[in-house]
Amino acid sequence: MEGHSEMGLIGESFDTSNLLGRMRDDDYESRSGSDNFDGGSGDDQDAGDDQPQRKKKKYHRHTPQQIQELEGFFKECPHPDEKQRTDLSKRLGLENKQVKFWFQNRRTQMKTQLERHENMVLKQENDKLRAENGVMKEALANPICNNCGGPAIPGQISLEEHQTRIENARLKDELNRICTLANKFLGRSLSSLASPMSLPPTNSGLELAIGRNGIGGSSNFGMPLPIGFDVGDGVLGSSPAMPNMSVRSPMGMMGNEIHLERSMLIDIAVNAMDELVKMAQQDSPLWIKSSDGRNEVLNHEEYAGMFSAYAGAKPAGYVTEATRATGVVLASSLGLVETLMDVDRWLEMFSCMVASACTLDVLSSGTGGTRNGALQVMLAEVQLLSPLVPARQMSFLRFCKQHAEGVWAVVDVSVDIIRNASNSHPLMSCRRLPSGCIIQDMPNGLSKITWVEHSQYDESVIHQLCRPLVSSGIGFGAHRWIASLLRQCECLAILMSPSGPSDDPTVISQPNRRSVMKLAQRMTEYFCSGICASSARKWDVLHIGNLADDMRIMARKIVDDPNEAPGIVLSASTSVWMPVSRQRLFDFLRNEQLRGEWDLLSKGGPMKEMLHVPKGQDHGNCVSILHYANNESNVLYLQESWTDATGSMVVYSPINMQSLNMVMNCGDSSFVALRPSGFAILPDGHSNNGDGSDGSGNCLLTVGLQMLQNGNQSAKFTMESVETVNSLISCTIQKIKDALGVA
Repeated sequence: MEGHSEMGLIGESFDTSNLLGRMRDDDYESRSGSDNFDGGSGDDQDAGDDQPQRKKKKYHRHTPQQIQELEGFFKECPHPDEKQRTDLSKRLGLENKQVKFWFQNRRTQMKTQLERHENMVLKQENDKLRAENGVMKEALANPICNNCGGPAIPGQISLEEHQTRIENARLKDELNRICTLANKFLGRSLSSLASPMSLPPTNSGLELAIGRNGIGGSSNFGMPLPIGFDVGDGVLGSSPAMPNMSVRSPMGMMGNEIHLERSMLIDIAVNAMDELVKMAQQDSPLWIKSSDGRNEVLNHEEYAGMFSAYAGAKPAGYVTEATRATGVVLASSLGLVETLMDVDRWLEMFSCMVASACTLDVLSSGTGGTRNGALQVMLAEVQLLSPLVPARQMSFLRFCKQHAEGVWAVVDVSVDIIRNASNSHPLMSCRRLPSGCIIQDMPNGLSKITWVEHSQYDESVIHQLCRPLVSSGIGFGAHRWIASLLRQCECLAILMSPSGPSDDPTVISQPNRRSVMKLAQRMTEYFCSGICASSARKWDVLHIGNLADDMRIMARKIVDDPNEAPGIVLSASTSVWMPVSRQRLFDFLRNEQLRGEWDLLSKGGPMKEMLHVPKGQDHGNCVSILHYANNESNVLYLQESWTDATGSMVVYSPINMQSLNMVMNCGDSSFVALRPSGFAILPDGHSNNGDGSDGSGNCLLTVGLQMLQNGNQSAKFTMESVETVNSLISCTIQKIKDALGVA
């Protein structure tokens, strides 16, 4: 990518002047900032055409040392007198007239910048007033009756009709109460009267760029490829809703009313957008280099001076986490905006980070057929793949705005709308301060993203082993969002490219790739839910007295589920510190030839790869079908592995040959029973947090295991099963340590 001259903008810093109006002073600045000429003024130059006998003026470029001296003196004294100008001209080797003109031009430039800044502030205030005016007009156009909740009709209505409306409102309230009781005592709702507003479908899907690292090169295709979200039942399409556990559900909170005024929410969103733009500015004083020079840290004093509303409102016992990162992704700005503003696509793109999400309300779907001005109220759980870190559940506003042609911004900010005290599992207390991303189109269909993550959270709910990882910003910070987005975009580019002729028997056709990857996606979602205990699936945490504090065991009963066998599923997981690099541990665990060294069920033998579906340029980013090389068993293993700058994962599940044949024939894979187990590898937060490719560094290893206890609907929980899964995990960890030669 670096080999193309037209991609030179990739390494440049993000210029937020695109958001505030580009300056058109290139010609002017060349004269005032670094160029000057011998004698004469601008008027003398203009008269050059009328007086050809005059000598043509010659321009001289100031040296960087001269400009530095002039700028330093200008900060102290913008209006030097004759003596000061003479001293400067002698010291810098310039004519007195050159110094005089430089200061005149510099003062004019400063005045112009101040005027533009004032115009920008006035324009933002104008946009805010226009938005509030639009909300008020909508409210006036659709008045609501305070008594019955129906539309208010101007003029007189009959008493009978008025009483009918009031009775109708009363019956609706009574029905809602009955449905709530049914949901509480029967475990299911009788009616779904309230549902989140869905956005209208759009055909501006995420588009893949062409010509990057040989993926979908322009020599093979004459037009961009649409991203693979709408490929029917193919991979990365919306997962089929599972009975009694919908990932898109509002996590039991849809019955609550949102009472904040729309105008107040608009005001919060506009202020959050202004803060995001300022924090994303490359040369902003809000960020300073860390002590090791590798990352940026927030300048809290500068932040408190600029945004006092959020800086002084941190709850007692909370700590602040702020990170910023940039990256170039293989997608257009319009496609990325559509992905962020559509809750299903957002879940698909960040499936290992976002456990569950839903849209509670849509205050605005955008203007002019675009997402510009779209404003939503959302609820989401963000997870880190370790049982020692509770999921972050947040209700927040998501606001999208187009600042210039090809420049978009999407900002999130928490609002105190939903209370979640009724959930059975502990949730991290967290407030999301203005966070989000600036997306800027680049040549060849690429986009540059500047991502800012800023939050406050209760550190006491995190296990001591994982606190350095979270406090360093790697666990939930901007770098992880960027890394996940890069990996997913690369995966989708490979998925959409057609298969070329190959002699490798493990390579399969494009439809079969989609079918296999769809099944692997469902397997990984099951695995993550069993690690993080998210509300996407209803797990009950088992509190057992003799269980170690770093071990979590949960249970889930399956009854009348056509996609899974009846019984009780146990999920056990733990996280341990490993004195080996992430890369070394990842290569060891995903290597099918070395599987017998840690897999207790492999009987000590190696495994062979039957099918291979690549998901990235790295050979380890793939989905595979494995089987025992020296065993005639009919059991196969579906395995998915991936690695990026912030973590790695290896997930596998046994499947039988009949299920594989159905998947390879592009059948409905939702009926394939999966019982996933696997590993998540994360930085420990202390070392250099690199990928460990040089063999250095330490890491955190999370081991997860799921097993079906009984195969009938009358299944009951037994302590023998708990002891079995606990023993399996402990023995697996010990075998890994022995194989790697660590204590």
